[in-house]
Amino acid sequence: MSDREFDGLTAAVTGAGSGIGLAAARMLAARGARVACLDLEPSVGDANVVPIRCDVSSDTVVASAVEAAATALGGIDILVNNAGIGAQGTVEGNDLDQWRRVFDVNVLGLVRTTRAALPWLRRSSAAAIVNTCSIAATAGLPDRALYSASKGAVLSLTLAMAADHLREGIRVNCVNPGTVDTPWVQRLLAAAEDPDAERAALQARQPSGRLVSADEVAAAICYLASPRAGATTGVALAVDGGMQGMRLRPVT
Repeated sequence: MSDREFDGLTAAVTGAGSGIGLAAARMLAARGARVACLDLEPSVGDANVVPIRCDVSSDTVVASAVEAAATALGGIDILVNNAGIGAQGTVEGNDLDQWRRVFDVNVLGLVRTTRAALPWLRRSSAAAIVNTCSIAATAGLPDRALYSASKGAVLSLTLAMAADHLREGIRVNCVNPGTVDTPWVQRLLAAAEDPDAERAALQARQPSGRLVSADEVAAAICYLASPRAGATTGVALAVDGGMQGMRLRPVT
């Protein structure tokens, strides 16, 4: 079986300038897709990758960017809603402006890009949407109240969208990564009082004992986006080193 299951298909990936989004865009392209990378600072394109500047918090910019992606690619078969920002703190630790900002990017950003892409997805015979959610949607993590709330909304929205668009031939799923070794996590570690201790704590809370790689999440995104997963919709796929479902006994 060929590993180029995306030959002849097109994909738009938001938040594709680094981390999970960049890994997903590269993997989709390596497997045959023509890809548009939508980001505030999009990666440099090649023959199969088109960089398009996009701010998912702007209605007009999103509409223009998605239109540019569809024009450059000749349509959109796959949409990967990956753009997002983080936040630390308890429910009282972030001011309301920050709450609005995180929801504007993490939730409404997904809404904007999906609404703009739906006319193109409806024309596709292999339409798929994959949203990047988080283990924070299904597990209570300390000092992540705002971020968790936004990702809980992404999880619920994924399920609702899957139901709404199933009969249109559009599959909708999400990935729920654990702590991924991305530039954002690297910045959190750099800001910690003891970066080595913080990294060890993040590794230890995942049963696998290590951080998840961006490529591991990208592989899950590619699976959910692939025509080979044609019977898979309304699914939240955990990529978290066992954090969601496993409770290992402590090593003594």
